[in-house]
Amino acid sequence: MTDADPDTRTLVLLRHAKAEQGSDASDDAERPLSARGNADAAAAGAWLAHQGLLPDVVICSTARRTRQTWHGVAMGMTGSPPEGGPTGPRPTVRYESGAYDAHPEELLSLVRTVDPAARTALLIAHNPGISLLSAFLDPEGVGDEGLRTAELAVHRCPPGWAELSRAGAPLTARHTARD
Repeated sequence: MTDADPDTRTLVLLRHAKAEQGSDASDDAERPLSARGNADAAAAGAWLAHQGLLPDVVICSTARRTRQTWHGVAMGMTGSPPEGGPTGPRPTVRYESGAYDAHPEELLSLVRTVDPAARTALLIAHNPGISLLSAFLDPEGVGDEGLRTAELAVHRCPPGWAELSRAGAPLTARHTARD
C-alpha cells in the first residue's frame, strides 16, 4: 500500500469506533467505546500495520471515544500500548479539542499543520466532519453514505500537507472491520 515515491504523503481518516449510547447530550464528549468499538479499533490498527500505513503523526479529537479509538488502533498496530514499548518509533500524537464536532474546513486546517517531514498522518475524528473531509479531498470517493464507525479512508496527498485542497487527494483505499 505504501508508495515508493518519497514525495507522496498519505492521509488516513478514521471515524472513531462505536461508542456507548449517552444518557444526554451534555456528556457526549465523555462517551466511552463499546466492546465492539474496542475490538474494531484494534482491527483497524492491525489493518494499518498490514498495509504499511504506520502514522508519523496522529491528530485525535479530545473526546473520550476518539482517544480510546487511538489507544485501540495503537494496540492493534503494535501489540503494545501507545505510551511505550520495544516495537519501534512512536508517532507524534496531537490531541486537538478543535477536532471535536468540527467542520471539514476545520479538520483540513489541522491537517495542513502537520510537520512537512511526516509521510503518513492519521486523523481520528467524528461524523459528519470526517466524512465530509474525505468527500472534499476526493468528491468521487466516499459517496453519500459517509464513513461508518471505525472505518478508514486512505488518501494520497500532494508533497506538502499545506497544499491539501479540494479534489486534491484521491481516495486509494477504504477499510472497515465489519461488513
